[in-house]
Amino acid sequence: MKIALIQTNPVIGAFNNNLEAICARLEQARAAGCRLAVLPELSLCGYPPRDLLERASFLDAHDAALQELVGQVQGIACVVGVLERRQGPGRALYNSAFFINSGKVCFRVRKQLLPTYDVFDESRYFEPGGPSLPFSFAGVKIALSVCEDIWPDEHKYPLDPVAALMKRETAPDLLINISASPYYNGKIGERSALFSSLCRKHNLPLLYVNQVGGQDELIFDGHSMVLDAGGVVRAAGRGFVEDMIIIETENWQADCSRQVPVDSVARVLDGLTLGVGDYMKKIGFKRAVLGLSGGIDSAVTAAVACRALGPENVLCIALPSLYTSQMSIDDARSLAENMGCGFELLPIGEAMQVYEKTLSSLFAGLSEDVTEQNLQARIRGTLLMALSNKLGHLLLSTGNKSEMAVGYCTLYGDMNGGLAVLADVPKAMVYELAHWINKDREVIPERIITRPPTAELKPDQLDQDDLPPYEILDPILSGYLEEFLSVDELVERGFERKTVQDIIRRIKINEYKRRQSPMGLKVTSKAFGHGRRYPVAQGFVE
Repeated sequence: MKIALIQTNPVIGAFNNNLEAICARLEQARAAGCRLAVLPELSLCGYPPRDLLERASFLDAHDAALQELVGQVQGIACVVGVLERRQGPGRALYNSAFFINSGKVCFRVRKQLLPTYDVFDESRYFEPGGPSLPFSFAGVKIALSVCEDIWPDEHKYPLDPVAALMKRETAPDLLINISASPYYNGKIGERSALFSSLCRKHNLPLLYVNQVGGQDELIFDGHSMVLDAGGVVRAAGRGFVEDMIIIETENWQADCSRQVPVDSVARVLDGLTLGVGDYMKKIGFKRAVLGLSGGIDSAVTAAVACRALGPENVLCIALPSLYTSQMSIDDARSLAENMGCGFELLPIGEAMQVYEKTLSSLFAGLSEDVTEQNLQARIRGTLLMALSNKLGHLLLSTGNKSEMAVGYCTLYGDMNGGLAVLADVPKAMVYELAHWINKDREVIPERIITRPPTAELKPDQLDQDDLPPYEILDPILSGYLEEFLSVDELVERGFERKTVQDIIRRIKINEYKRRQSPMGLKVTSKAFGHGRRYPVAQGFVE
């Protein structure tokens, strides 16, 4: 039997568009001779719909679209992720997979493991389903599961839905898993290893279908997979784009021999590009503006924006102050020329003098400090927001994860924006991205990459005047934020206790800043934002 694995890029709540895209793909699969098509988790409404699930009108629109989809499934069967209403105590919904054939819902399973870690809140909306049985289609006994149900060991669930299926008298010939699994650097390899182990453990082939697309801070990477009973990947969907794989179950031959790529900085760049492009398209923006300082972070942000939107839709603004070197201005201009995007110079020296004069009476007798530095950043932020408003461009914030972690950023200044492109990218990875962007030709001027990082808010300023070197800061941040290591465990890794404690103190006291920052694209296992919920007012000292 030929089966099509279809990774779609839905827009949450755009039921007509999602339905049209699904039906078009079903027709494509039917024309290719497929008897069954498999679509991702909640592909009709999009994932994650979050509190839209509390709106009766949203559920009504979903059910109307589902009814229309069921009626249109003719000449090919399909598995699709849907919302299913339920009665009685508990939550009002199941997260379900329906098997539809000849205009009827013939079989359904309900997601049993509802994740509540990191960015997930599924138990807020859904009731867990009960044990399921395989169903038969075209002489094949198929076990159907939804996303988390094949990850029980990874997150220490007391229940293993796949193992329970295998213990039944009618053991399946094939496992299908529909998913909306967000990307982070390392996730591709984790999935491949887990799925291969699962297939070998149960001697069972697996068809895995994953959503693709940017959705707010989340990036879904696709990379759907076909694995045989020995755990060998026979084919994989492309990453970060919609795709369809066709597999013949008699010999496990696919219409492509594409393999799952390894995790790399190239995949991170693909993810960021998709995240920026999809976010802007889905909220209705076509063009972006950003401040181009001549530094590495804004350079990489600009390059990502040009990849995502086309250089003709990106406007870069240099906003030099008294402390901005000519080298920074020249490098910013060269970068814009290399990319082919718009570039304008907007000096802030006169505006700074007006601020200083206005505040002079209240600042009398007080020495200059970080206040004057922050004023420069806030003038820039105000001007960039003015351009965003007037021109209808989305302002992209350029700060990286290392800076956001320790508060090396200015609230209402360089933190202004509608999307923070690098907010989950550590400084070391920013440099890796820059080198990858330059792999074929020099896009980012070499001097931007090799020059010591500086905010240029006071004479001869360097980042390392105020921060530990990034080669020390980044591993401490990764250990504390992503591996949940304690102070003692970080010290055991060779870091000075005083340095570790100071960095953790900075993370804690700058939580209030991050609460007011623009949404950032998630590319690590633990990003600031929805997936990391720490109180601002707290007295715990680690």
